Amino acid sequence: MSHQDLVSRLVEQGFTLHQQGRFKEAQVLYEQALILQPNHLDALQLLGTLFTQTKQFTKAVDFLTKAIQVNPNFVDAYSNRGIALQELQRLDEALASYDQAIAIKPDYAEAHSNRGNALKELERLEEALASYDTAIRINPHYAEAYSNRGVTLKILQRLEEALASYSEAIRIKPDYAEAHANRANVLKELRRFEEALISYNDALRINPHYAEAYSNCGVNLQELQRFEEALVSFDTAIRMKPDYAEAHSNRGVTLKDLKRFDEALVSYKKAIEIKSDYTVAHHNLSLCHLLLGNFKDGWQEYEWRWKNESVTRLQSNRNFPQPLWLGEQSLVGKTILLHAEQGLGDTIQFCRYASLVAQLGATVILEVQRPLIKLLQNLEGVSQLVAMGDPLPAFDYQCPLLSLPLAFKTEIESIPNQVPYIKAPPRQEDYWKTKLAAHQKLKVGLVWNGGFRPNQPELWSLNARRNIPLAQIAQISIPDIDFYSLQKGEPAESELIQSGNQYWDPSNFYNFVSELEDFSDTAALIANLDLIISVDTSTAHLAAAMGKPVWLLNRFDTCWRWLLDRKDSPWYPTITLYQQEKMGDWEGVIERVKGDLEGFAG
Repeated sequence: MSHQDLVSRLVEQGFTLHQQGRFKEAQVLYEQALILQPNHLDALQLLGTLFTQTKQFTKAVDFLTKAIQVNPNFVDAYSNRGIALQELQRLDEALASYDQAIAIKPDYAEAHSNRGNALKELERLEEALASYDTAIRINPHYAEAYSNRGVTLKILQRLEEALASYSEAIRIKPDYAEAHANRANVLKELRRFEEALISYNDALRINPHYAEAYSNCGVNLQELQRFEEALVSFDTAIRMKPDYAEAHSNRGVTLKDLKRFDEALVSYKKAIEIKSDYTVAHHNLSLCHLLLGNFKDGWQEYEWRWKNESVTRLQSNRNFPQPLWLGEQSLVGKTILLHAEQGLGDTIQFCRYASLVAQLGATVILEVQRPLIKLLQNLEGVSQLVAMGDPLPAFDYQCPLLSLPLAFKTEIESIPNQVPYIKAPPRQEDYWKTKLAAHQKLKVGLVWNGGFRPNQPELWSLNARRNIPLAQIAQISIPDIDFYSLQKGEPAESELIQSGNQYWDPSNFYNFVSELEDFSDTAALIANLDLIISVDTSTAHLAAAMGKPVWLLNRFDTCWRWLLDRKDSPWYPTITLYQQEKMGDWEGVIERVKGDLEGFAG
């Protein structure tokens, strides 16, 4: 047998083993061929491809580059080298390699699709879409290109288009488990949970070992409040992939919803053990600690919120050159900016710390949302109040409002809970005193809906659990009490105008919200009421900060700030909590409130 025949035979035998998945044996034969003929093109290319398949990407790049040096027009080597470079996160080089493949073969659909993948990772999403579209134009039956296109469209939040792209991939390739799972993810984001469940099940029928699909299906089941089934789905994912940090964290969320808190903590910690920088797990762990009253650990972990993308979309993560103050440096003679970061209720709850910071010798600048400016003009400890978006004066340190409990090492026993710390402007308060002077019955303010945020779909599920239908809140009405709507925000405000008389007797129900331009007006009206009954909204925080009696109608999966199994709140001495005894059960809450209202009126 000639030298050349021996080399060819080694490569052919290696290729056969390669196809059978016997990678180590194939590698030995390819390497023997290359000892005999170092520039054998097929051996270099096949060994490079083998190293890509076995995740030895640096070696893959080396051998594919050698193949290209032997044959600068070897188009498959350019494309395969791009894949290896992409896995090494050398994305610009990967893109260049794909471009070289396309320059040689402009109708190379796979290279166009892979180029789209690299552009997607570079966050050049519109260019990525153009590459996928080119791949599909060349090969209209390219299911993978349709699926990858769907991934990019989902990132762009073009969800209906993403759904159509996944559906086309599935039409071309019905057994494409990844496309079914990705389609389910989009349906889940569109809150079409039952349809999503069908797609997840299709993916798992095709690939029963698809851990990611089990985990995402668990999240979907959680949205459907089928918590025990969600737990089974997460456990299955973890059994298949024990180091699956996301599944452990998701499992923790479900256990928390089931009020199995110690197990939830274990799951969060396991996720962090696997992936120490996993921000979602750290954030979830912080919320569980805070809910349980483990403030020391909770506040520390809560700082991870700034690295959690799903949270930073909802709040203002400010990048100041001035150092963050968390209680370590002296503030004597210094100026500090305290800045709002989340919702209006959060600002109202945590602005109480301004006076404590001032007591440390600091000049305090407080930056808050514009609707709170008039309300907080005279907040104790604040030297200057600034609306978000307005120019800031000079300062030495800065601290987000919800980091102040960490700075002051706040425990339940040391919460600064003296009320009132917010007061209504006297002139506006007198206006309402005069307006309501003829109303002799007990006066109760009402809020039953937290409003709808169309640009924050991640909050839709929580809002739905928090809100009470207008027809249901009307069941608390009793003749001896006058009720005053404090309900701001759509769609509840419009529903009240259109349908309120169907549920409320106009003789003891008043709606003056059209006169409430900002929170100072709301505070002035609240100052003239005897009791506020509210779901968990900024109005409840406002009334409690003013020292008014507040009955908070609280969902079963309570926010961390209300703690566990309490009827009172260490944050607000005048709050009484009425919590659902099971998920979605407002009937029991309404019944208890109505009974207590009758006693209140008597």
